Amino acid sequence: MSTRLGARIAGIGFWSPLLPGWPVARDVLAGLAPPPAGPPAKASARLLAPTERRRAPDTVAIALDPRSLPSIFASTHGDLPINDYMCSTLATTPALCSPTKFHNSVHNAAAGYWTMGTGCMQPSTALSAWHDTFANGLLEALVQAVAGMTPVLYVAYDVGARGPLAAVSPSEGLLAMALVLDPRGDANPADWRLDASVEALPAPSQSAPAPAPWDALLPANAMRQCLPLLAALTGSGDSSMLLRLGSGSRLAVTVINAAAQGPA
Repeated sequence: MSTRLGARIAGIGFWSPLLPGWPVARDVLAGLAPPPAGPPAKASARLLAPTERRRAPDTVAIALDPRSLPSIFASTHGDLPINDYMCSTLATTPALCSPTKFHNSVHNAAAGYWTMGTGCMQPSTALSAWHDTFANGLLEALVQAVAGMTPVLYVAYDVGARGPLAAVSPSEGLLAMALVLDPRGDANPADWRLDASVEALPAPSQSAPAPAPWDALLPANAMRQCLPLLAALTGSGDSSMLLRLGSGSRLAVTVINAAAQGPA
């Protein structure tokens, strides 16, 4: 029997250029409002000092959230545009490689900038698991929250690919989401709760997935893995979902309207 992990959702964040912020995304994903008109929004890392803000790439700008909590930062690819620049420059004119670009090419750059911007001294984990990154990051956040009986910030994000890397690591646009997971149910009477457990992965299905309502709203970003969960948090999507973890296992997640059920 697998162990069940549960936590209240004490905070939700979301950002993409066409759906800039969770209030906007929530209403659009729930079918309560049309996508906002006008040009795509641009992410801004307002937590950072002006000097650091100018240096910060898109992966940093979309991942920041002002919480002094232990954190998990999950990204499928990291910053592919910067890595494309690094590879191209090193192959042609290595002496011109930018120290700032190199500084931002590491996978934990967003976590590092976030701790500087908030002054957070809590532990931070940077995680990648290829196409199963979102589920593995969520599992890690739940395990840390339940084991430590403390709220944990989970941030998942990806940007668009560029250059030859786009052929092997496809991703379009910008997409980021964040959850604050609090295992102390009575201490935080939040509206939503997650219950999850690890299960064996059955034989793969040959049927193609049904079109999702957000397919026409958001590009094929590598972090689209998070969208079924976010749709459930609007109250309009399926409340139960299976997220692939890899290595023959999956994460079975149930989203519960805790506000409607009362105290846990």
